[in-house]
Amino acid sequence: MIRKLLNENAKKTDIFLKKYLNQQAYSDLILPMKYGSLSGGKKIRTSVVMGAGKLFNIKSIKLLNICAAVECIHSYSLIHDDLPCMDDDSIRRGKPATHIKFGESTAILAGNSLLTLAFEMVVDKNYKIEDKAKIELVKSLAYCSGHV
Repeated sequence: MIRKLLNENAKKTDIFLKKYLNQQAYSDLILPMKYGSLSGGKKIRTSVVMGAGKLFNIKSIKLLNICAAVECIHSYSLIHDDLPCMDDDSIRRGKPATHIKFGESTAILAGNSLLTLAFEMVVDKNYKIEDKAKIELVKSLAYCSGHV
């Protein structure tokens, strides 16, 4: 039952993220960004966000941009962690790491772009989140994603 819920939440987030990425202006980074963020994974963070939303009676559809933002941050960290100057991993989720597939400089830029895209998703005016809540979300995500 839990595995099914994790898979359902991961699928919803992947669909949202793929659609969001497809709506971005064309860039040579979109493909490596998709590769680094949509290439599997359990997306447990998505289920944590969804579970927290349930505590406050927030429908999952209203949380998908936040779930996708959290996954973008996680994917950025994995892309950068795999780099030769870090852990120097060549495989991620059973596939070549982003820097192996697209080159080191492209992987760095794709990771950076996923990080900034996360904040764009949170503040996107198409998602009905109050401005005060957006500010708190951005602040919390930045704090949790930073040097601390």
